[in-house]
Amino acid sequence: MSSFGATTATGLAKLLKGDINHDEVTQWLAHKERTSAEFWVKVKPYVRKIESEEGVLIIDDSIEEKPYTDENAQICWHYDHSKDRQVKGINFLTSLYSNQDIAIPVGYQLITKTEYYVNKKQEKQTVGVRKEKTNIFEN
Repeated sequence: MSSFGATTATGLAKLLKGDINHDEVTQWLAHKERTSAEFWVKVKPYVRKIESEEGVLIIDDSIEEKPYTDENAQICWHYDHSKDRQVKGINFLTSLYSNQDIAIPVGYQLITKTEYYVNKKQEKQTVGVRKEKTNIFEN
């Protein structure tokens, strides 16, 4: 689900036709940091309702550029294959289940770089990803 304008918990509840109400959306968002596994538990019943032989799982690797933000474990330098260069920002993976009629998000993962390396050529410390992106959705 996506929106070009302001998004509200009331709007999401209305979109879901009352299956999930405004308070449930608000409580879920206000609670602790969420995981992709918890998200899957919430959306699985909806996926099961629409799944079909033509259904596919779409995995997308995206970067939201944050060129003016201080670096940390999530906002750091990532290789952007669409620009063929490094960009500073937040790298995240998303997965969607899609059939011919509808697409539903089923998973997400923020890429956090927590391993530090010394770049001997530039004589400075750099940070890397602990887990390969190809393995990110494995348990």
